[in-house]
Amino acid sequence: MQVPVASRLAHTGEYYFSRKLRELAALNAAGANIINLGIGSPDLPPHPSVTAALTATAALPNAHGYQGYQGTPALRGAMADFYQRHYDVALDPASEIMPLLGSKEGLMHVAMTFLEAGDAVLIPNPGYPTYRAVAEICGAEVREYDLTAATGWLPDLEALARTDLSRVKLMLVNYPHMPTGTAADLPFLTRLVAFARQHEILLVHDNPYGFILNETPPISLLAVPGAREVALELNSLSKSHNLAGWRVGMLVGRADLLADVLRFKSNMDSGMFLGVQQAAVAALALGADWFSELNATYRARRELVVELLRALGCAPAPGQVGLFIWAAVPAEFADGYALSDAVLAQARVFLTPGGIFGSNGNGYIRVSLCQPETVLREALERLTISKNGHAELAEASLPQ
Repeated sequence: MQVPVASRLAHTGEYYFSRKLRELAALNAAGANIINLGIGSPDLPPHPSVTAALTATAALPNAHGYQGYQGTPALRGAMADFYQRHYDVALDPASEIMPLLGSKEGLMHVAMTFLEAGDAVLIPNPGYPTYRAVAEICGAEVREYDLTAATGWLPDLEALARTDLSRVKLMLVNYPHMPTGTAADLPFLTRLVAFARQHEILLVHDNPYGFILNETPPISLLAVPGAREVALELNSLSKSHNLAGWRVGMLVGRADLLADVLRFKSNMDSGMFLGVQQAAVAALALGADWFSELNATYRARRELVVELLRALGCAPAPGQVGLFIWAAVPAEFADGYALSDAVLAQARVFLTPGGIFGSNGNGYIRVSLCQPETVLREALERLTISKNGHAELAEASLPQ
């Protein structure tokens, strides 16, 4: 018996990293010993107080039942305090905060709540591949807006305003930006809010990277006057608190919009485990020392990654924010895919080709900082000592 796949998946393939990790696992099973510098999964542990809160709650006899669909008051209160303390944004914990099982699921919840066939969605090129996937699954038309080095990886809002935006319902934005590491300042975000207000577009701001290697205070889009009328913001503890596998995120914004999203979300899950919620409360209470220590580790790693990229002839731009380094590939490689394949074949190191994030990423490579310095040094040694310069990599082919 053959069961036809729903048409909503006609344009949506398996997530790139799902396929790639399977490929790398097969190479490792054959003895390749691949160093994976591709995915942004923090390898560092959460703060001890976070795991202690999880353990203590898990030991309670009444902690294992279903939880509320909107999270506990304690968690929503901690999220509100976090926004007030770090972004100077006041949120009503009862109605303007929705805890999520990770912000990635929040993207789907928002899309399924507000999008339908005939709507159009603005997504960045390059940008997180899930943005395109959630729009396509909802049957909406995907319209890319270009981000390029020439515009500082910011959208040209004036050029967008000259296009037909009559069917555009949502615009997905992400600053600090992944994959380029670009941070947006308050003047730009103010212009973005004005653009959305003028064209009656709902902004969905994906904001998980603001606390990693950011030399300026992190910014919430909701800090912009008038943003609450036209914007929802996604945030996450995955990167900032080393809780990627725990799946803790949040959607914040206008109470009526969150109530609409709850209509969908409450039919999709049955709440977050109480132990994880209490652990998140502990994580959100951490102060500046936590981020200072975290960033000291990533800063040292960044130096090694920049050295590795320069050994390959790549050109990383300065001032990047987040868990990755984005760099232009040298001219002898056709694109980031060619460089990634060559490095994997010749040095058994995996780097993410920039083209997976959109056509404007084809000439780039992205490298994760989520490996210890010892592993990064080994990757650098494989590229610079055991191999004789980056020119030879252009001739490499994948192992048979």
